[in-house]
Amino acid sequence: MYIGDSLESWRSKKQQIVSRSLCEAEYRTMASTACELVWLASLLSFFNISVSHMFLYCDNQDAIHLASNQVFYERTKHIKVSCHFVRNKVKSGFLKNFHVRSTDQLADIFTKALHSPAFRAFLIKLGLLNIHQRPA
Repeated sequence: MYIGDSLESWRSKKQQIVSRSLCEAEYRTMASTACELVWLASLLSFFNISVSHMFLYCDNQDAIHLASNQVFYERTKHIKVSCHFVRNKVKSGFLKNFHVRSTDQLADIFTKALHSPAFRAFLIKLGLLNIHQRPA
């Protein structure tokens, strides 16, 4: 999660429920993240910072469509109603879903072995510096 350009939190968690599809797994993760975003908005409101909406990026287009479209019901009827929390937040306008290409997924730097160019590009995007590097 970012606040402005600053990385506020990052988490990777093994899901306790076996998903039937990648879409379902991504959608469950979106639901968990949506809960955290609602909590963050309420925390910010405690400090008199108004938040009208937040952006939720996902690299799975099926999960994004599921969050905004009930037409997928036949394919997703096994997903619990509690997961449709995301859909309710999208319909209310609080969440705005956007697709991020897998090649631009910053979390990959924490979870995958990347080739050097991608690794360096993600380091720059995250604003991370090597404090042990000697100045040139």
